[in-house]
Amino acid sequence: MTDIVVTEESQFVRDHLNAKIAAVEVASEEEKSALIVEIKQLLQQEDAVLVAHYYTEPELQALAEETGGCVADSLEMARFGRDHPASTLVVVGVKFMGETAKILSPEKRVIMPTLEATCSLDIGCPVDEFSQFCDQHPERTVVVYANTSAAVKARADWVVTSSIALQVVEHLKEQGEQIIWAPDKHLGNYVAKETGVDMLMWDSACIVHDEFKAKALIDLKAVYPQAAILVHPESPQNIVDLADEVGSTSQLIAAAKNLPNPQLIVATDKAIFYKMQQAAPDKLLIEAPTAGNGASCKSCAHCPWMAMNGLTNLRDVLKQGHQEIFIDETVRLEAIKSLNRMLTFTPNK
Repeated sequence: MTDIVVTEESQFVRDHLNAKIAAVEVASEEEKSALIVEIKQLLQQEDAVLVAHYYTEPELQALAEETGGCVADSLEMARFGRDHPASTLVVVGVKFMGETAKILSPEKRVIMPTLEATCSLDIGCPVDEFSQFCDQHPERTVVVYANTSAAVKARADWVVTSSIALQVVEHLKEQGEQIIWAPDKHLGNYVAKETGVDMLMWDSACIVHDEFKAKALIDLKAVYPQAAILVHPESPQNIVDLADEVGSTSQLIAAAKNLPNPQLIVATDKAIFYKMQQAAPDKLLIEAPTAGNGASCKSCAHCPWMAMNGLTNLRDVLKQGHQEIFIDETVRLEAIKSLNRMLTFTPNK
């Protein structure tokens, strides 16, 4: 059985999107070079390390690499921040990633270029409503995606990322567990279909992946018949059905390297192209088409909140320390239980 719990939060997400999202200042190449030099100096001065997601701007990913930081998916970001000796973690991504870093490393200062960078999945799963729903089904194990607030993680039994969601849910199914899944309905549907688990799903979606369209993807494949289609499982089922490879960001990068196809049509945030091109330098990377063919799409294959991270606000937070993550200790102690289950989980071979 797979049921989707319809909420009113989708309208809240739309309202949030319609609000003005602060644009990152566009700097000249000379200004960018000066900012990069200053940021490198500040990182040393503040005993800080950059922890950046694949969906952030290429110049930020490059800076993290150059300074001994990390560019990764949310699972590896969490591990890296926990294990790195720096006293300050600068999380370049969206807010739930900063919260995860703080949950795992409470002794460290965790700052972000902007605390306004959020996620449609996080917004679409408010803790009060979600907790009420969970309380109505106490017999079910609560599994939440990493793209959730610290408070939602505290209510969960397990946290998963897309890279291990299938293995964790398969493990729980073997234990005879029935599942509550939140918040991404598309990823939940993919996991339920692959595992056959009994799952109740929260109704939310990623604004980037939700916009990919099957007909346009089929048309694009006709233009590039030798291309492989790589799809993140946050995408709708009709997109997943067209995929040659389905996986998390790190899994898609590995597929780009290993597949023999000379062209790759990629259905995830286009900022992944920076690391994907490193892995497959001789291959042509092509954006999968989103709704509206350009100006009318909401995300146009790039998360508007990830795009709020830039060199200027990165420099500013290192100088001022004003965008710091704080988490209530009671919430943190509950959330770390579900996170540690994820981090210590060993899939059955």
